[in-house]
Amino acid sequence: MKQFIQGIKDGSAIGIGYFSVSFTFGLAAVSSGLQWWEALLVSIMNLTSAGQFAGITIMAAAGTYIEMALSQLVINLRYALMSISLSQKVDKDFRAGRKMLLGFAVTDEIFAVAMSREGEVSSQYFAGLAVLPYLGWTGGTLAGAVCGNILPENVTNALGLAIYGMFIAIIVPAMKKDSRILKITLLAVAFSFVLYYLPGLKNISSGFAVIICAVAASAIGAVCFPMEEEQEGT
Repeated sequence: MKQFIQGIKDGSAIGIGYFSVSFTFGLAAVSSGLQWWEALLVSIMNLTSAGQFAGITIMAAAGTYIEMALSQLVINLRYALMSISLSQKVDKDFRAGRKMLLGFAVTDEIFAVAMSREGEVSSQYFAGLAVLPYLGWTGGTLAGAVCGNILPENVTNALGLAIYGMFIAIIVPAMKKDSRILKITLLAVAFSFVLYYLPGLKNISSGFAVIICAVAASAIGAVCFPMEEEQEGT
């Protein structure tokens, strides 16, 4: 119980942050045509902000299941790598059944907090760590979806612009810190312009356009701007 409570304390800040982001998701989901309960159901069954925003974009554009599957694979593949890394830090009582259940809650922020914890990570601590972020994510989605049905249309449209601010807030600090990220981002933007304006390519659906831009920019970045391996002992 002590470890569970400590996990709740460590996850409280994440929960607050998730509430604000998922509020925007609730607004965006309703404005895309989803009912409030459908938006809530998406967040109950998922805990991936970028994946969910991409998902409702594909839904709104009446995209195919293939587009949805590929976009989610590309966006969320990093969670598999995080889970493999985290599995080396958990204690011996963190058995397969608990890993399968709690693996649902592996996100960027939860992973970072769990990996920074001194010593091994127990299932009780990880469960506590995931509680408030999950409640914050689902609660924020519900609040945003309900407000999207109540607030005037011009207000919800204005609030919907917050999603672009969120993505800018995520990528700009990383670009300022590492010029390689800036170059890869500009590549993705250039590919997006090409797909949108070039005759013959502008008919590609938005779902596949996101996949193509992300994969192409990442592949070129991996070849031309590889991450330097840390030297031993540093």
